[in-house]
Amino acid sequence: MNAVREVEVVVIGAGQAGLAGAYHLRRTGFEPDRDFVVLDHSPGPGGAWQFRWPSLTFGKVHGMHALPGMELTDADPARPSAEVVREYFDRYERAFDLRVRRPVDVRTVREGPGGRLLVETSDGTWSTRALINATGTWDRPFWPRYPGQETFRGRQLHTAQYAGPEEFAGQRVVVVGGGASGTQHLLELAPYAAATTWVTRRPPVFREGPFDEEAGRAAVALVEERVRQGLPPRSVVSVTGLPLNDAVRQGLADGVLDRQPMFDRITPDGVAWRDGRQVSADVILWATGFRAALDHLAPLKLREPGGGIQVEGTRAVADPRIHLVGYGPSASTIGANRAGRSAVRDIRRLLAGEPVAA
Repeated sequence: MNAVREVEVVVIGAGQAGLAGAYHLRRTGFEPDRDFVVLDHSPGPGGAWQFRWPSLTFGKVHGMHALPGMELTDADPARPSAEVVREYFDRYERAFDLRVRRPVDVRTVREGPGGRLLVETSDGTWSTRALINATGTWDRPFWPRYPGQETFRGRQLHTAQYAGPEEFAGQRVVVVGGGASGTQHLLELAPYAAATTWVTRRPPVFREGPFDEEAGRAAVALVEERVRQGLPPRSVVSVTGLPLNDAVRQGLADGVLDRQPMFDRITPDGVAWRDGRQVSADVILWATGFRAALDHLAPLKLREPGGGIQVEGTRAVADPRIHLVGYGPSASTIGANRAGRSAVRDIRRLLAGEPVAA
């Protein structure tokens, strides 16, 4: 337990991005436990999906792409997505013998001797020549701060704590956030809550028609440009808009998705705007997204003045040993698959002493 174990590559995280990276390592000749190790702090397979609320059925999930090498077939759209994805990831890990170690908390990654990295965890320390960081965002829910927030007498919770609409029966709920989670929460809550109010910082953009490959590439390019400049990434969803499906159309027609501008302060009994308007509330539900979980990389000083990590492809510009998979443009499920392959290709060149493409 106290001995430092040596591998060529450490993969941190066993969600879509981490499993994609591990698959490509395995496929190109790396052996688990000998050449690479996958560390995951979750209690079981499924990545962040295992923590999603039960009412988020698989049929409501937008853009869940299969992992490389194994299709996700015959999934019942009425089943909770947490169950479907957990079982699929479990089959995947066993089929490709990825030997994910869990639960293991990665505490810090720092410089080690001989040009290696030391990955310090709750299960000891690994010394590695390269790192695939696939820690995602679920562990870092973003809570905005507004004047008076601490005075609110009701309940405040984040999407990460949302368990379903039934617990809000008869309550007045303010939902904050213009993404997919915010709209899903509102549509679910409306039949149960006494009243709902939707507030967002910017007017929501609803997308008509199919989201084709060209539109997807354009959206990813916008996110990619930010991380190339060392700015914190925005989600791909933030530049794609909200799909205008039948449920959303009905929500708009019923007035459930009647967006209000962001309030200016929180009162003991609700929220208030500068023009004097107030809304009483029992609950404020913050559907305000997540930030990349990267605190364990702090000793490596990768962050740029803009607040993000400058990335080319998946490689951290400041340290070619570090690959961020599932960060920025590769945060979508299909993007994570491609990024895993790209990261492994670059890591193989690095370990062989070959130049890594810019």
